[in-house]
Amino acid sequence: MFTPRYTITNKLLENIKRITTLVNNLNSRRFPEPVLVELQKKAEAVSTYASTSIEGNPLPLTDVRQILKARPENIRDSEQEVLNYNGVLKEINKKLEKETIPLTIDLILSIQKNITDKLLPEFRSGKFRKEPVFVNDPRLKKTIYWPPDHQDVPTLVGELVKFVHKNKNIDSLILAGIFHRQMVIIHPFMDGNGRTTRLATKILLAGMGLNTFNLFSFENYYNKNVTKYFEMVGVKENYYDIRKTIDFTTWLEYFTDGIIDELLRVEKLLPHIALSPQTELKLHHKTIMELIREKGFVTDSDYAVKVKRAKSTRMLDFNKLIGLKLIERRGKGKNTHYVLKEKN
Repeated sequence: MFTPRYTITNKLLENIKRITTLVNNLNSRRFPEPVLVELQKKAEAVSTYASTSIEGNPLPLTDVRQILKARPENIRDSEQEVLNYNGVLKEINKKLEKETIPLTIDLILSIQKNITDKLLPEFRSGKFRKEPVFVNDPRLKKTIYWPPDHQDVPTLVGELVKFVHKNKNIDSLILAGIFHRQMVIIHPFMDGNGRTTRLATKILLAGMGLNTFNLFSFENYYNKNVTKYFEMVGVKENYYDIRKTIDFTTWLEYFTDGIIDELLRVEKLLPHIALSPQTELKLHHKTIMELIREKGFVTDSDYAVKVKRAKSTRMLDFNKLIGLKLIERRGKGKNTHYVLKEKN
């Protein structure tokens, strides 16, 4: 049975409280749909670049964006890696718009299969490793970590998944952080361990209430200092010699630091997104939004009291906000009123 060791330090507790505040703030704010769509595309590109860069992909962010915009004819492995990761990320985003995605072994295997498509032999893609692996330090030119034997991998991953499902009383951020590091420690695949783990962790975070999932890229934080990321998430020596002494505390502090860093970036970015004339909200549009927030809905009569605009013009104001998916119309005739559009 997997029973991780960790301590709820003051720093970890403060990080969790801050993340909760930031998420609640971001989730309560509303922006025109075209703006959010554009921001999601940018976040997907940054996530794709950062997560593949962590694993040694040499392509800069500008090249990654170009590849995602126009698929190359003759695809190199570095480009295939980018396309695979982005494809899985987009598919996950689409599914999460409709429903939560449960963490399962099949999900983990599926992610690894898709991110390694055309990069690994079929017998290694979408399957746990059947060979020993070693983690080497290129600077020291020697092996620094011996992961679990391949025969134990299915059991260890199964125990980790069960741990996540059976411990809903543990704070969701702690569960996601423990899952992330333990997957890296198990090293269940011949290749794609990091990318698979980071995508599965994002799914966990989304399912735990981070509705801003498709707008942020915590991989970006890790990519700022890859050496530190590997030092924090990894372990050294033989797994069987150290497994009972592994402590997740320092990693959990670092893990939540990364989420805070990215949420702050998104919070700072959102108000400054360049709006087109089609998406810009004028004072009268903001008046409608404020009226709805005050009592939960607004009628044309309520709006007419606040602004000196003709009825036909007022209808254009409501229709613009409907088109931007900020509000929706309810009722008919004299019962017509407008409310904030429900988030998916």
